[in-house]
Amino acid sequence: MFNLTSTRDVGRYNSTEGESRTMELSRRDLLRSAGMLAGAAALASTTVGCTPSTTPAPSSGAPNPKDLHNLQDFERVAKLVMPPMAWEYVSGGAADEITLRWNHEAYEHIRLRPRALVDVSHLDTRVRLPGRELPFPILLAPTAYQKISHPQGELATVKGAGEADATMVVSTMSNVTLEEIAAAATRPLWFQLYVQPDRELTKHLVRRAESAGYEALVVTVDAPVLGARYRELRANFALPAGLERANLRGYAVANSSYHPSEQSIFSATLDPSLTWKDIDWFRSITKLPILLKGIQNPADAERAVSAGVAGIIVSNHGARDLDTAPATIDVLPDVAAKVNGRIPMLVDGGIRRGTDVFKAIASGATAVLIGRPYVFGLAVDGAGGVSRVVNILRRELEITMALCGRPSIADIDASAIWRRPTK
Repeated sequence: MFNLTSTRDVGRYNSTEGESRTMELSRRDLLRSAGMLAGAAALASTTVGCTPSTTPAPSSGAPNPKDLHNLQDFERVAKLVMPPMAWEYVSGGAADEITLRWNHEAYEHIRLRPRALVDVSHLDTRVRLPGRELPFPILLAPTAYQKISHPQGELATVKGAGEADATMVVSTMSNVTLEEIAAAATRPLWFQLYVQPDRELTKHLVRRAESAGYEALVVTVDAPVLGARYRELRANFALPAGLERANLRGYAVANSSYHPSEQSIFSATLDPSLTWKDIDWFRSITKLPILLKGIQNPADAERAVSAGVAGIIVSNHGARDLDTAPATIDVLPDVAAKVNGRIPMLVDGGIRRGTDVFKAIASGATAVLIGRPYVFGLAVDGAGGVSRVVNILRRELEITMALCGRPSIADIDASAIWRRPTK
């Protein structure tokens, strides 16, 4: 149904404009970067006065997106162009944000072990996930309320995903209906489900996803309640006027308060009674492959396999719920050992480099998902920013594969990670 490019060879790098540029910054690059940051600072002055319902207008002093070369560049500029409330919502984590910091820091502590004299003239990044083969192991994680970051929201994201050949996981809490997103899609879509206290509403959402052509159902299982999100509270986060929980339109929960009161921990849009019995119920009402998002404990991974789900996503909800939970890459090897290859296993949280993607696969993941990075790309340059973020990460993964002497995803395993010998 979709035309997916699955392999690359070294000739493509030489034929693509800019691909052969050196990875080290020259003096000219440094000067250009300084100009970029100066332009971004000028743009920031137009953003300070933005109300939560206002999307910043483009500025003549804004940096050219082509001058942004890695995911950190996009994040720095996104902070300058996003309304403050939107920035705090997207970038913030739970409580003291310790897990938020750990999620990426843990990747920095993993060292790689390269192999020499391996033929890497042909790289194969294909992976098999429920429903189909994908051209590379990077998906777009479900993120809510994307219109707070860009006027087109999820419609720009799905366009950018198509341009980058990436699979998008659409959030229950999107600002655009799942049907509208599906109508604009040119690549596979999965639907992420927050199980609602109203089971008829939940069932209706599943039916809608099936009818719209979504290829998998991702059930979030790590959020019976919201975490202590103090950055959001300080920013007085609320959906700006004119934005809505589009998939819940017509139901009372569509307009419920985002944060519970200080006298309660429960949210109207989350079901704290969700148990393993409900996973059996989901399998009875849909033929879509079901993945469980939010598995962090090896015992839960074993239970998921026994429950007959099609896959799991090792996730701590972007460090937005339980602070001081371990980084996802730290728990991944134990979870992978328990799953033992019986079902696909994905991971998210803290991924900012192609080396991070490589390390996750070497630690047992089938594929990874990114969330904040593509939202920052969306904020900076709409669909183009989304596709650039994915392409940058994909290219960095291919560079890492080549330099580590691992020409295919199947060649990436624990032996690619350097470990100090134990005495």
